[in-house]
Amino acid sequence: MLTELKKVRFPIETGLLIAFCIFLPLVEFWKALAWLAYVLVWLANRLRTGSIGNYWRWWDTLVVLWIGSAYLAAVFAGLGGGAWAKTGDLATHTLLLWLVMRAGYTERELRWVLGALVASTVAGLVYGYWRMWSGIGKSGNLQLHSVGHVNHTAIYLAMMLGVCVSWLFARWQAWRAGRRGFALALTLIVLASLVVTASRGAIGIGFLLVLILAAVWWPRWRGPLVAGVVATVVVASMLIGFDVEVVKKQTANAAADNVLSFRDGVWRSAFAAWEKYPWFGVGKDNYGQITHERIRAWRADERKDYDELRYVRQPHAHSLYMNTLAERGAVGFAALAALLLAWLTALVRNRPRPEESDFAWLAWGGAASAWIVTAGVGAVNTTFHHEHGLLAVLLLGIWLSTLRARPAS
Repeated sequence: MLTELKKVRFPIETGLLIAFCIFLPLVEFWKALAWLAYVLVWLANRLRTGSIGNYWRWWDTLVVLWIGSAYLAAVFAGLGGGAWAKTGDLATHTLLLWLVMRAGYTERELRWVLGALVASTVAGLVYGYWRMWSGIGKSGNLQLHSVGHVNHTAIYLAMMLGVCVSWLFARWQAWRAGRRGFALALTLIVLASLVVTASRGAIGIGFLLVLILAAVWWPRWRGPLVAGVVATVVVASMLIGFDVEVVKKQTANAAADNVLSFRDGVWRSAFAAWEKYPWFGVGKDNYGQITHERIRAWRADERKDYDELRYVRQPHAHSLYMNTLAERGAVGFAALAALLLAWLTALVRNRPRPEESDFAWLAWGGAASAWIVTAGVGAVNTTFHHEHGLLAVLLLGIWLSTLRARPAS
């Protein structure tokens, strides 16, 4: 059925997806409008051609369980607030993943989609630097306009660094000198911008990501691993030698015995909320309602000691895992764990063979980058939401749409 679907092309639908990719880090309103138009046109095209339900894979089941667990947690949320409304964000992510992975786009169309993501990232960086240097940006930090907070921007850039590196590794041998130089320059711009954010978790995972991708490329081409190791050592040495902002930040936190930037106190608050509401949590986007007064009362109910200095109140838990545990409980955490484990298993089992096409390697690299950043940076920041969450599921959906039934490599 998938082969039959690929015979039918939907140029308006593809154009709307490309438009969504262009607006994703740039303009909130047009991003949302492009997403809505894409969903409606996708459904209309599939209903018109009778191909909306032609095949079902276990990934479809996983998507249903993922969104189902979110709404189940909203029904039984421990605290009132925006649990129902904010669950719509997760629905947006899962729907985008489901539509893209089932769409049956050609490699040429998907290259345009990935190209639009790279182009919009560069455009967003140009505007972000202008806002930072002109003083228009309120925070004074580098931000992609629609992505927002510098940590969110860093997460987005780390994923796009993986896409750029994968494209560079996949096509380097086929490109002429001009294209090699252009692609290398774009990659270095994204890498340098990631460093400018001074987000320690995203920068560390970004460097690790380059080395992991280079190691995976070894059976196909050994150049990336050698170049990746040399580049990582040189760049890391330069960052330390010039004492850039991220190094100063780490040094200052270490001197103050606060390497985690108070995250340990934030995580204690999250764990206290999970202990109170173990199955479904306090509700999506209700983390800000976890106050010192509530924690004191919860601890008193359990006849446990409470030291206010050990707990820090924040709008979110600064960790994908702790935030999920606190807001959606064991049910939501189990769904997230299942998704991440299934994603990782699929990447390992279906990694491309040396003889496969450049695009197969590019698509795999994008999905692998999204997983590494989401899971890795997720230990110390709240990943998998907003624009970088949309980027992650889009990269996963692109790769899943290219898979064919074949033995694992």
